Amino acid sequence: MVSKVGESDSQRRTGGQIPGAPASPAFTITAAEPSAIPVLVAVPHAGRVYPSGLLREMRHPESVSLRLEDRYVDRLGEEIAARTGASLLMAHAPRAMIDLNRAPEDIDWEMFERSARPERNGEMPSRRVLSGLGLIPRRLPGLGELWRSRHARQDLTARVDGIHAPYHDALAEQLAILRERWGAALLLDLHSMPPLPNRFGVTGAQYVVGDRFGVTCHGSVIATAFAHFAEHGLPAAHNRPYAGGYVLERHAQPQRGLHAFQLEIDRSCYLDANLSEPGEGLPRVVDVLVAMVQRLAAVVADLGQAAGGREWPLAAE
Repeated sequence: MVSKVGESDSQRRTGGQIPGAPASPAFTITAAEPSAIPVLVAVPHAGRVYPSGLLREMRHPESVSLRLEDRYVDRLGEEIAARTGASLLMAHAPRAMIDLNRAPEDIDWEMFERSARPERNGEMPSRRVLSGLGLIPRRLPGLGELWRSRHARQDLTARVDGIHAPYHDALAEQLAILRERWGAALLLDLHSMPPLPNRFGVTGAQYVVGDRFGVTCHGSVIATAFAHFAEHGLPAAHNRPYAGGYVLERHAQPQRGLHAFQLEIDRSCYLDANLSEPGEGLPRVVDVLVAMVQRLAAVVADLGQAAGGREWPLAAE
């Protein structure tokens, strides 16, 4: 369920509910009507609303939250939306509670009480589950197990019903609204990453553009993004080491005018030396992203006009 926030602010709405924090919505949508540009910025991993019960169950709450969060990417998203007119979908639920970039099926049932586990019938866990970063994160390198005890089935149900399902419903709805107006829409799924190592004397990429290896976005959009980074002298990589996850898999349909890519930003570019608080580089990163979104908006608008309401072909005929 999505509700408006106040009569005076019809452009900002909340949705979902964080279990254990009844006064806290799971996410916020900020969108002008009609939209100014055909771009939706989504920030799924920057939520910092930690219910007290969740913190009690975590083994290393401060370390885990810092490692799992896309720290202060919400600040970047807010600035982009304010300066470009892009729509904004901001998650407030923390990734430690549920990962919005994972499928509902990406569950590590070994984390749950034995009575809660379904019959597996020989089905193998997904790669994401095996890594320890499934729908509910289980472990992290250097920290090990994240939780003091096993979860109950009702915990999972409350998180899926209160956070995951309404978030993705809202995302799909906002993209549909943009496509209806512009003929095409772009989802910019905004994330952050630890600094990448330098290899062979080459500076690690500060930005990684992921489009599931060409599946989720028209090539002209990706080319525009890379041209933008090159013009600013910023090292960027394509799909490696991050190609995008469930958000792109579920919502991108470029043949129907729904384009999407994931953008990972090196945290050292906008955070302090400890990678924990906003740093001096934040304004420059905002300027770079604002200019990029403005360029991408023009490209997507052209795609929508060229499509004329017709579906894009899946492949050359």
